[in-house]
Amino acid sequence: MSSTLLTMAFLPAEYPRVWTLTAPAPFADETSCQCQAPHEKLTIAQARLGTPVDRPVRVYADGIFDLFHSGHARALMQAKTLFPNSYLLVGVCSDDLTHKFKGFTVMNEAERYEALRHCRYVDEVIRDAPWTLTPEFLEKHKIDFVAHDDIPYSSAGSDDVYKHIKEAGMFVPTQRTEGISTSDIITRIVRDYDVYARRNLQRGYTAKELNVSFINEKKYRFQNQVDKMKEKVKNVEEKSKEFVNRVEEKSHDLIQKWEEKSREFIGNFLELFGPDGAWKQMFQERSSRMLQALSPKQSPVSSPTRSRSPSRSPSPTFSWLPNKTSPPSSPKAASASISSMSEGDEDEK
Repeated sequence: MSSTLLTMAFLPAEYPRVWTLTAPAPFADETSCQCQAPHEKLTIAQARLGTPVDRPVRVYADGIFDLFHSGHARALMQAKTLFPNSYLLVGVCSDDLTHKFKGFTVMNEAERYEALRHCRYVDEVIRDAPWTLTPEFLEKHKIDFVAHDDIPYSSAGSDDVYKHIKEAGMFVPTQRTEGISTSDIITRIVRDYDVYARRNLQRGYTAKELNVSFINEKKYRFQNQVDKMKEKVKNVEEKSKEFVNRVEEKSHDLIQKWEEKSREFIGNFLELFGPDGAWKQMFQERSSRMLQALSPKQSPVSSPTRSRSPSRSPSPTFSWLPNKTSPPSSPKAASASISSMSEGDEDEK
């Protein structure tokens, strides 16, 4: 069971407020939550072993809590979980006391009160808490223990404002969170003052509200314009790089496709027009057909080297046909030629 649930379980009837995360913690001067049960003094060992069932251990933590941060919240968490059943009261000093003993704050006292009320570990907020705890204050709020870091806190003419609390056995130490503090946050703001002044001018705050001179205002606004131009140039460069990358990707794809198409075209060309291509075979076939069509069959002129078959008779020579170009000069010559042709036919028979 968590410490919050334990607090709810062991709160007596005189505690009308029950801790819940749906409402802020009450102020001590606005609530009727007063501890009416007998308030016996407890030791730290008794509190850690378990307290009487009629009341929780009342733990008090105080501070300035300016610019409330995680270091504050962790300190309050430690104070809340010191004992199995505890009720955490948090005292917040006023602006007058803080400005007198510590220095000027960023947040005013009302803002600091509200910041504490909305911390989940806080059960009750005491406004205008004293700088040094008095017995009367401890008795009024029935405080059993005071939680704070163990580093001596010198202020208001004292080497340690918690010295008498420690001597009374009512002090319980907590651990500070390194790397975060109100002073560190303020240091960051002061260090980067120009950056935050330009930021707020850009967000609509006036130079008067920022306590910025006329010259510095113009300088900051000019720097903001320069930053905007730089941002635009940066965006253009990024977009151009993105465009170039897309073009390179597309060109790479186009080159690959072109190479594939080129290989395919060359392969088809060689298949059609190469040494053993289909076009050559088709050309040879057509050439042979054309030669066959142009050359008569069994022509002695077209095939002079063709050897004759011994079984085939020689082609007859038509020497008996008259010569058209040289007709017989006389009837006697014609009759002589006819007689010679007849004699030749008889010889062949």
